Amino acid sequence: MQGTVDGFSYGLVTPLVAYLMACLGGALGLRCTTRSMLVSNSWRPGWLALGAAAIGSGIWTMHFVAMMGFTVKGAPIHYDKPTTFASLGVAIVMVGVGIFIVGYKGARGTALFTGGTITGLGVASMHYLGMAGMRLNGNLEYNTLTVTASVVIAMVAATAALWAAGQVRGLMWSVGASLVMGLAVSGMHYTGMAALSVHLHGGSAAPSSGDSPAELLAPMMVGPLAFLLIAGVVVMFDPLMVMGKPDWAPVENKPGIPAHAEAAHTARRPTIRTRRGVGHRSSRTPQNR
Repeated sequence: MQGTVDGFSYGLVTPLVAYLMACLGGALGLRCTTRSMLVSNSWRPGWLALGAAAIGSGIWTMHFVAMMGFTVKGAPIHYDKPTTFASLGVAIVMVGVGIFIVGYKGARGTALFTGGTITGLGVASMHYLGMAGMRLNGNLEYNTLTVTASVVIAMVAATAALWAAGQVRGLMWSVGASLVMGLAVSGMHYTGMAALSVHLHGGSAAPSSGDSPAELLAPMMVGPLAFLLIAGVVVMFDPLMVMGKPDWAPVENKPGIPAHAEAAHTARRPTIRTRRGVGHRSSRTPQNR
């Protein structure tokens, strides 16, 4: 028996809140990606990991906020906890791989295409693994063409968002990139849901295992949102994140600046030390060889 599916049982509330969650995670994650391109190699992995976790948490929260509005008439929906939280891990890992590629290789060419593709596949994998955690008295079936379209949407939009994050042009540029990332996640989600059809087994008995959406709501919101709050604090208290400017280079790495700034202090010393033709000398002492 064909089930009656309703993805908007609360109207526009769940889609709008879900989109905001995706944009929040995307904004924090992409700003961290931008920051990683402005710091030394020792700090870069930390910023990239924070960005991957922020984006992964944002898209996972977006998915299950949107699923609060998903119902099947005559079939109560429960969720399997291990599968549900495994989808969070998949999202963070796959998004992290894509972000690390762009963070180390740059947001252009093959690196951008590879990173965006993997990030988009991470979004899609999170969605369909999360759907696999649903427990109801029926079977889920998908239209292959629509599923393919949803994955393409995720990959293209994720690639565009990573490209924008790699431009390092300030806060507003990254905000725009986060809106694109939010569209990637939301567009992929609702396109994937349009591919879904439910065939009920008959009867309305609830499944014997799994947790209801209400039981998953508390840990779902508290955990990822607490992390996003912490990530937001880190971003807010880093002035270079807001300004979008690179760190000051060390003195010895700046063109036109002497290799050793302390030469001015050693100019007062009467002793001249040379080694291989290079040394500290007083400005009044000529160099004779």
